[in-house]
Amino acid sequence: MPADPIKVLILCTGNSCRSIMGEALLNELGQGRFQAWSAGSFPTGYIHPRSIDTLKRHGIDPGQPYSKSWNEFAAQPLDLVITVCDQAAGETCPIFPGQPTRLHWSTPDPAKVLGNEAVAQAAFDRAFNFLKERVEQLIADSRHSEEARDR
Repeated sequence: MPADPIKVLILCTGNSCRSIMGEALLNELGQGRFQAWSAGSFPTGYIHPRSIDTLKRHGIDPGQPYSKSWNEFAAQPLDLVITVCDQAAGETCPIFPGQPTRLHWSTPDPAKVLGNEAVAQAAFDRAFNFLKERVEQLIADSRHSEEARDR
């Protein structure tokens, strides 16, 4: 295990759904090897309740998230910046110290899906499952990189 965790910022526009789920997934599944935060370019100021409910239903501790601006991380050295919405990916991000690697995980916004409770829940589950797959792949890739470096 590396001495210092890999520092990751997960960005979205509103920081109320997808980035919140990505942050919780990476912090829990990364088992201390990652330290993740989330932020938004135009934070909504609230966390969508279905984001928290979805995480809990899938056994992921949501922590104590709050909707915040990416400007809070302008001085934070980061290893990785991940955008999870296409709008945030197209925006000019602040320049973060440490020359972080940038990834984009295009994740449809579950909060924009209209319909009854079952339809809404299914949209959040799809976003959760997509993000979980990406997080698991990121963790696996980082393990392979560490193993190769240790050889």
